[in-house]
Amino acid sequence: MLTDTSLPEPREHDDSTPASPIGGPVQEKTEISLLDLLVILAERKGTVLWITGCCAVSAVVISLFLPKMYTGKVTLVPPQQNSSAGSLALASQLGNLGGMAALAGNGLGIKNPNDMYVAMLKSRTVEDAVIQRFGLMQEYRERYLSNTRKELESRTKIEGNGKDGLINLSVEDRDPNRAAELANGYVDQFRNLSEHLAITEASQRRLFFGQQLEEAKDNLAKAEESMKQTEQKTGMIQFNGQTSALIQSAVALRAQITAKEVEIQSLGTFATDQNSQLIQAQKELESLQAQLAKLGGNASNGDSGMLISKGQIPQAGLEYLRKERDVKYYETIFALLARQYEVAKVDEAKQGALIQVLDPAVPPDHRSSPKRTIIVIVATVAGFFLGIFIALVQAVFQNAKNDPRTFPKIASLRDALSFRRRYSVKV
Repeated sequence: MLTDTSLPEPREHDDSTPASPIGGPVQEKTEISLLDLLVILAERKGTVLWITGCCAVSAVVISLFLPKMYTGKVTLVPPQQNSSAGSLALASQLGNLGGMAALAGNGLGIKNPNDMYVAMLKSRTVEDAVIQRFGLMQEYRERYLSNTRKELESRTKIEGNGKDGLINLSVEDRDPNRAAELANGYVDQFRNLSEHLAITEASQRRLFFGQQLEEAKDNLAKAEESMKQTEQKTGMIQFNGQTSALIQSAVALRAQITAKEVEIQSLGTFATDQNSQLIQAQKELESLQAQLAKLGGNASNGDSGMLISKGQIPQAGLEYLRKERDVKYYETIFALLARQYEVAKVDEAKQGALIQVLDPAVPPDHRSSPKRTIIVIVATVAGFFLGIFIALVQAVFQNAKNDPRTFPKIASLRDALSFRRRYSVKV
């Protein structure tokens, strides 16, 4: 029996499938082009359009149910921080205290004065006053004052950094009338707060000199009462020309020393120890004290002596002399402080009101939110991209299921993520 011992015929080589170094075919590298993505989206255009439409309809429904909000706006004009030419001219006639008034009028170097007024409008004192005035705790249905304050702050916007130098304040509320009342109420409560504070430079100087003037007035009244008692006890005494001249010199020096001390104290409120004007004022004070010491007096001792022999003046006359000197001294101090106080009052009056209302808030004639058109457009665009993303994910999973190499992996992943895993039990 003959057997076929011929070898099998070799297979023809397929040029379309490149051979690998180990003899097997080489897997082609898959690439996804823009055209492939467009084909996938075209096949699943229904999914994209359905998700986009759902997002658009949902946005329309939600925007219709959102509460309408109205914004009350008020525009404020802050005071200008500049020195008054009239006050500087008047202060130049006050001798040693004139330099202090001129320095105070030059400003304290505030970079943006509007920041201070904006901070005051946002202060807890103003906010609490607005809350109490309009009963916002009940309106906002808040149990605690701190939560009501936060809700009011979220509805309030205060800006003062514009190039026009104005302060813009706006408040949102569901009622247009109350929105305007809240904006105007902020201004009213701010004015109530500013009445008890010295904010501008002129008001600070007025407050300072007002306190000094009251103190000088009390000292003058005490000196006059003491002189009256001395007159009743000793009677009127006549003095010679030398005595009167010495009295006037001592009184003038003591008045200048006190005025210089007040000037140094005022400069110390906004100047450092290295300030040239402060150093100059301290040197002038030392010079005046030295002159008074030559006359035998002491600026800190109201019962000081002078270069007069006590034997030339009877004891009763010397006592009357001292009381008269104190009265003239306090009269001089009172006159200086009174004039400086008037300078500050003139500057404060010239600056006008602390803050002025340019445009008061009126009830708005249309709502400020919600902006339904913008909400629908944004939701539609977001839904469109969400639909594209879901369509691409569906295509990826569909291709993975059709691939025999990745399908077992997907099944394993699904089983691993499932909470109802079944375990086989070997019997």
